[in-house]
Amino acid sequence: MVEPALLALTQWLSPAFPTGAFACSHGLERVVALAEVTDAATLEAWLADVLRHGAGWQDAVLLAQALKPGADLDLLDATARALAPSAERLGETLDQGAALARTLAGITDRPLPARALPVALGEAARPLGVPAATVIALYLQAFAGNLVTIAVRHMPLGQTDGQRVLARLAPVVATLAARAADSGLEDLGGAALSGDLAAMEHETQDVRIFRT
Repeated sequence: MVEPALLALTQWLSPAFPTGAFACSHGLERVVALAEVTDAATLEAWLADVLRHGAGWQDAVLLAQALKPGADLDLLDATARALAPSAERLGETLDQGAALARTLAGITDRPLPARALPVALGEAARPLGVPAATVIALYLQAFAGNLVTIAVRHMPLGQTDGQRVLARLAPVVATLAARAADSGLEDLGGAALSGDLAAMEHETQDVRIFRT
């Protein structure tokens, strides 16, 4: 029997949940415009780097910390804000976190403050009792899945090729989730410079479809 807590978590992380993730390309729109991501192989490489070395890993560590009993959520939220490398990335995590908290408050009658997305999710998911590695894996899968959907809409990439990319990233997601579940704040860090620069350049891009 599937646990209701797991069903709740998958609902919160589904594309149907109104966090506005569909409007955020995380800089992907920029690298597509620069012809740095042109097909399934280059998309997979770009996503793997973001997961391993960029916001994927950072969010995973922050989420792991937020899931711990007695976590200093204000400190984690401030840390998440400080780690955002650009105005758009900061707005992305804050807007989605606020939308998550607002919607959950509406359906559960549990007041949740607006925080950066991984911290907001950690605070909301902690009472569910779902293992940390599972929560983190589902979060990273949703993050990657959203970007694959954006790639399918924005570049010559079919639905099947997009799903192949996501399937090939599953071992990366599982490995990162397991590592992050045993991590501490001292494990924060990474270098996804190309993705960060793309996010900065996207802020002044003349023609834009996505917010980030």
